[in-house]
Amino acid sequence: MAERRVNVGWAEGLHARPASIFVRAATAAGVPVTIAKADGTPVNAASMLAVLGLGAQGGEEIVLASEAEGADVALDRLAKLVSEGLEELPETV
Repeated sequence: MAERRVNVGWAEGLHARPASIFVRAATAAGVPVTIAKADGTPVNAASMLAVLGLGAQGGEEIVLASEAEGADVALDRLAKLVSEGLEELPETV
């Protein structure tokens, strides 16, 4: 299983607009991805309700994971998006 541990770069955490940006990026990744707080239960990263339900705060560590083929590239892109608090998915890592 591929996994990335990153700290949330958005000051407001994964709430409202940042969560929406993240969910769109996770959906576009083309592989199933889960997201969890550092020692929490993983949830579907493509589900807005699940991501909002995490209550991840700015600076808090989250874990992105996937068992799919090609997951490393997708997780690298999502990790960059989250850790840097970007407004859109980066084209390249």
